[in-house]
Amino acid sequence: MIIEKIFNNNAIIAKDSGKDELVVMGRGIGYKKNAGDPVDVSLIEKTFVLKQNDASEKFKALMADAPAEYVALCYDIIEYAKHSLKARLSDYIYVTLTDHLTHALDLWDQGIRNTNPLIWEIQRCYPKEYGIGLHALRIIEHYTRVSLPDDEAGNIALHLINAQMNSSGHKIADVTRQTQQIDDILNIVKYSYNNEIDESSVSYERFITHLRYFFQRSRNKEAVESVDDFLLKQVRTKYKKAHSCVLKIEQYLDTRLLDEERLYLTIHIQRVTQRQTE
Repeated sequence: MIIEKIFNNNAIIAKDSGKDELVVMGRGIGYKKNAGDPVDVSLIEKTFVLKQNDASEKFKALMADAPAEYVALCYDIIEYAKHSLKARLSDYIYVTLTDHLTHALDLWDQGIRNTNPLIWEIQRCYPKEYGIGLHALRIIEHYTRVSLPDDEAGNIALHLINAQMNSSGHKIADVTRQTQQIDDILNIVKYSYNNEIDESSVSYERFITHLRYFFQRSRNKEAVESVDDFLLKQVRTKYKKAHSCVLKIEQYLDTRLLDEERLYLTIHIQRVTQRQTE
C-alpha cells in the first residue's frame, strides 16, 4: 500500500495493489511521510474505500479542512449504522455526515444552538435511524467531550435516511418533506379511527416501511406488482373503513393511486388499527 496524499499526521489517501484508492486513518500514519512512501500497516486503525468517484473527490476536498477526529467519529457512526440497519448506504454519507457534524460542532463551540423542528416526527416515523442518532451522540461525546442535544440525533437520522434513499440526487429537503407526509398520513389514520396507533407494534413498523417504499416508488416511478381484481373488490368490501381512510390519504396527496397501491395501503391500515377496532 502506497501513500498517494497526506492530509495530516493521522489521515492519508493510499493506493493498494489493486490500484483502489483508500482513506486510511491511524495515529501518526502520515507523520514525516511523503507521497510515494509505503504505508506503515502497523499504524492503520480505519480503512475504507469510496467507490463513487464524485463522492471520493468531494471527500478528499473535505478532508483538507475537517479535523481527523471528526472524520474518525463519522466513520464509527456510519459503520454502526450499517450494522444496525443492515442496509447499503450511499458513499455520499461519508461526505454529508462529516460535513454536517464538522459544521454542527463548530457552531457548538461558538455557542450557537440549533433546534430540529421535525424531531418528534423523526422519532415517530424513523425510530431505528433516530436510535442510531442517539448512539452517535455518545460516539461524538467519546471523541470530543461535547454532549450535543437530542435534536442533533434527529439531524443524523435524516442523513442516514437520505443515504438509504441512495444517490446524490436526493436532498435532505426531500427526506424532510417525506417525513412530514408520513406523519400527516399517520394523523389521517389516527383521526379516521378516533384512536391512537400502537407505535410499538410490528404492524406499525411494517406500515411505516411500506410508506417509505411507497414514496420511493412514486419518486422513481416504479410499478407495483399487479393483483387480481377479485382480491381488490374483496378487500374494499371487507375493510370498508380502512379503504375509506386510503381515499382520504389519496385526497391529501392530491394524486390518484393505482388500485394495487390502494390495496396494500388498505391492508396495512386494517392491520395497524385492528387491535383498536376490536
